[in-house]
Amino acid sequence: MSRDVWTSTFGFLYAAAAAAIGLGSLWRFPYVAGANGGGLFVLLYIFFVVLLCVPLMIAEMSIGRLGQASAVKSVDKLVDHERTWGGWRSVGWLSIVIPFLGLSYYSVVAGWALDYTYVALKAGFTGLDAAGSLATFSELMSSPWRAGLVQLLFLACTIAVVARGVQKGIEWISRIKIFALLIIMIGLVIYNGVALGLGDSLRFLFVPDLSTFKMSSVLTALGQALFSTAIGVGVMITYSAYLPRSVSLPRMAILICSSVIVAAMLAGLAIFPGVFAYGLTPAEGPNLIFVTLPVAFGRMPGGDLIGIIFFGFIALAGFTTAVGMLEPVTAWVMERMQWSRAKAAVLTGLAIWAVGLPSLLSFSVLKGFHPLQALDGAANKTFFDLLDFTISNLLLPLNALLIALLVGWAARKSTTGAYLNASSTFVTVWHFVLRIVVPTAILVLFISQWR
Repeated sequence: MSRDVWTSTFGFLYAAAAAAIGLGSLWRFPYVAGANGGGLFVLLYIFFVVLLCVPLMIAEMSIGRLGQASAVKSVDKLVDHERTWGGWRSVGWLSIVIPFLGLSYYSVVAGWALDYTYVALKAGFTGLDAAGSLATFSELMSSPWRAGLVQLLFLACTIAVVARGVQKGIEWISRIKIFALLIIMIGLVIYNGVALGLGDSLRFLFVPDLSTFKMSSVLTALGQALFSTAIGVGVMITYSAYLPRSVSLPRMAILICSSVIVAAMLAGLAIFPGVFAYGLTPAEGPNLIFVTLPVAFGRMPGGDLIGIIFFGFIALAGFTTAVGMLEPVTAWVMERMQWSRAKAAVLTGLAIWAVGLPSLLSFSVLKGFHPLQALDGAANKTFFDLLDFTISNLLLPLNALLIALLVGWAARKSTTGAYLNASSTFVTVWHFVLRIVVPTAILVLFISQWR
């Protein structure tokens, strides 16, 4: 792995931001914000990104820079260096298990975006009403072969990029994605401002409504913050292993997290104006993009072209995040099996596809199967729903907590702080937040959720 390096600091920044800004920001954020009332949830989300995700991302980057290896091996090196409890090695293992399982169902949704790009190109959405939009989505869901084909195509492209390596694969596609993000999202917001107006969307996103508050929204906001910043999935540990020592980790973390917040806000302003302008509901849930938005596209001027651009970009956004999720697992397989990068990427990708079949089939042949139907609160969760909940609301916060405890308590400040390339004052403040504020916040939210 020591032969893999980014071409420049910007190369790393493009790749890390592209990995973080994906379906978590462009698909999941709008629908969870809509389902949780908008303004107050958005403020909680931004609060968690700034207060918790920035210091956690710095901690992950310091592990990667110290270890110069896969997430598993980097954590092992830190544990061995500090001669601390061996149980902390679980951080490394969770950092490859989470992206492995996450990509298995993430690729299903990304496949939908790929399919809808084709639908937009072939037929468009003109004249589509709510019933017709639901029928279009249901047709995709009810055809496991069709959904499975686009998922496999999506994963095949992801594998191809990872197999090409850090510079020629990951960094190359990430640069394309970041420039496309700026052009397309800003263009969509300007279009909405001129054609539909942004007033209702701005109020919904940025004006808190206390009547919508519920305690479960707080944990959802934390899970969304972790999900959308790629905390706990091994991406930042692995990517930082390819980063030169001279680069300031705090500066990189702040820039990446800021870009995630901006992308999420732009996504809201690109999606909600159409929802409000045509009397649709923002609390549609996961179907918001694939059922509600096509109706809006079918009614707005130039909606067919907007639909092609929008779903094409959603597919691209999911693609670069998938690359970031596949890389940590591939890096570990390369180390463990001594395989070439191409072989490791192909076999790992195929394994992820196989594990993702139950999630894929949750919308067709397994839609009536609820693995935990005997448990309260899980009776109606399909395999897909259960995996999404487990990753976002359980494993990601758990791994974030363990990272904070490992770097904040088990490791010495002088060990990880030496790799930040930051002032001693900043290191002291960061270490305090990581030791006290981050674990306390996560534990309080866990207790409030399960009491």
